[in-house]
Amino acid sequence: MQPFPLLLALACLLAVSAHAEIVVQDDAGETVRLAAPARRIVSLAPHVTENLYAAGAGKYIVAAVEYSDYPEAAKGLPRVGGYSRLDLEAIVALKPDLVIAWQSGNPAAAVAKLKGLGLTVYQSQPDRLEDIAAGIEKMGRLAGTEAAATQAATRFRQRLAALQKTYANHRRVSVFYQVWPQPLLTVGGDQIIGDVIRLCGGDNVFAQLGTKTPAVSVEAVIAADPEALVASGMGRGTPVGLEDWRAWPKLKAVARGNLFYVPSDLLQRPTPRMLDGAEALCRQLDAARAKRAAQ
Repeated sequence: MQPFPLLLALACLLAVSAHAEIVVQDDAGETVRLAAPARRIVSLAPHVTENLYAAGAGKYIVAAVEYSDYPEAAKGLPRVGGYSRLDLEAIVALKPDLVIAWQSGNPAAAVAKLKGLGLTVYQSQPDRLEDIAAGIEKMGRLAGTEAAATQAATRFRQRLAALQKTYANHRRVSVFYQVWPQPLLTVGGDQIIGDVIRLCGGDNVFAQLGTKTPAVSVEAVIAADPEALVASGMGRGTPVGLEDWRAWPKLKAVARGNLFYVPSDLLQRPTPRMLDGAEALCRQLDAARAKRAAQ
């Protein structure tokens, strides 16, 4: 073989090898590298599972945690425990080439253990609505399904932009969001549900709190006197504790009949369906504005 063709062949091999490596930065700011697109993915959060399907990578998920129930195909995935109580032995036994964790939801020690065992871990932490689209794009790159992921992200951004345009100049409504009644949990300023509240022209009365799901007292809610009280709870039934607020009839949200409900999987999972939850919340805050105007 002549030297030039040999050098050309070697150059091509090097170029292909360099191109094959996939490098992304996860939401924890860490660099994640794969030699080739992931073909055995373990999902450690329901929102991760849903976003992988949105990115066109659902066929490469080999296991997921409990409550990974959307889309329908996710219900049949093998389980590796719950997001807060991972079955590390089962995860390792699956020999995944990629594990996608939930930074604020999975135990940090468990995630560190998986990394220590040599597994490649990408951490997901969508704190703003735009992060959902960006995360889907990164999952698509990791799984080699960029085309589907780009389409899903584009649809999400277009829909988000339309909502932003619609509600940009709406009158503000003070909002208390109840994550859970006992202990009474809400959302702080850096939580993605707070981003939805802002999108709809609402002001989270506990936005000044730094943690994602801070505990607050009933007295603090009464002192804040929100115009609207929104809850999601668990599942799609009316959340526990929402009607209990009627015990404080002088609370503005109660007096005006602004006790609202949005299904939890539409607001408490950062996935494309979160815009369904946003649309529902925006309509409810519009109803609160209408009642204000009628008084």
